[in-house]
Amino acid sequence: MAADPDATPAVGHDPAVDTVIAALGTPGSVDLVPTPALLCDIDLLARNIESMQRTADQAGIALRPHTKSHKSARIARMQLDAGAAGICVAKLSEAEALVDELGRRAVSPVDASTVDILVTSPLGGPRTAGRAAALAGRCRLAVVVDHVDGVAELAAASRGGAEIRVLCDVDVGLGRTGVVGTAAALDIADRIDAVSTLRFGGVQGYAGHAQHIQGRDLRRQATDSATDRLVTVIDALEAAGHDVAVRTGGGTGTALLDIERGVLNELQPGSYVFMDREYRDALDGDPESGYAQSLSLVTTVLSTNQTGFVTVDAGLKSMATDAGEPAVVGRPGSTFAFFGDEQGLVTATPAWRPSRGERVQLVPPHCDPTVDRHDRIWLTRGDVVVEMVAVTARGRSY
Repeated sequence: MAADPDATPAVGHDPAVDTVIAALGTPGSVDLVPTPALLCDIDLLARNIESMQRTADQAGIALRPHTKSHKSARIARMQLDAGAAGICVAKLSEAEALVDELGRRAVSPVDASTVDILVTSPLGGPRTAGRAAALAGRCRLAVVVDHVDGVAELAAASRGGAEIRVLCDVDVGLGRTGVVGTAAALDIADRIDAVSTLRFGGVQGYAGHAQHIQGRDLRRQATDSATDRLVTVIDALEAAGHDVAVRTGGGTGTALLDIERGVLNELQPGSYVFMDREYRDALDGDPESGYAQSLSLVTTVLSTNQTGFVTVDAGLKSMATDAGEPAVVGRPGSTFAFFGDEQGLVTATPAWRPSRGERVQLVPPHCDPTVDRHDRIWLTRGDVVVEMVAVTARGRSY
């Protein structure tokens, strides 16, 4: 099987990667992958994508997956092919990279002008608004704003250009972005309606603070509180004559709770494609936990000279640390600790003493920023590498 055409490494030529590409589809090729590296079980990935799409379809709600988790044109295409209404990105640069790659792919390219993308973070200033206006000519672009200055910047940048859908970002309790109260939302909607190249699209209310709350009842309380705040804004906008066509938000940890509330008509979960240790611990058997751990970080034992632990080649540079340590796959009682930029410490157990050169799989603590540390993800089936895909928007945080 040929390598995926969007999988070219970002910088330079890599003989170790070429060796794996030459062995794609060959039994045992997983052992050729240079470590530390991200592996993703392609069957579990596909199952997760299909499961979330089925959940949304059965609820009669649109699914707009958040690509900040995988940043990959290849995986975005899988989600779109499964029935997603569009995709989300956190930053405009992610959208720029994904649109480029979705249209360029030699295998199953898409008409980039039909790709529906929502940028879920407010844009920062006139230059960024100018980039958004340029991108709107190449795809179906929607952005969010939480201040009237953002509307003015988009109005100036889009003059004479393609239409941009603009949603009002609402603070539903996270406090990171979003309007606070109804007055600001009404002012934003009125100003959008006054600009011929802008169209008021609806509202976004993302309860990021609710996603990893342990205990479904507590998570439900946080979701209900967030939804109530969003409803207050929706009611005020509709009373003023604005069509709140899109009501987007939600995430992997609250998707079913958001569906139960029936206010959002579009969901934007991201981590469900991979899952991670943080979600495993938070959801802990709740209905929202029904997605497989498809992503792992494989690492190699470098040193066995100490008693009780070994040193592996995955350290701070290979995974995010905001959610703590990864879990060791398939080795009950064994733990991981960061041991520097390039190394980690894996404890031995009475039943398992890792040997030098042995490969150890870890469950990443937080999948999104972990993926952003890597150029590529190796899609696997058992001990076979079936495909290499690029992390297309790696480092795109502007």
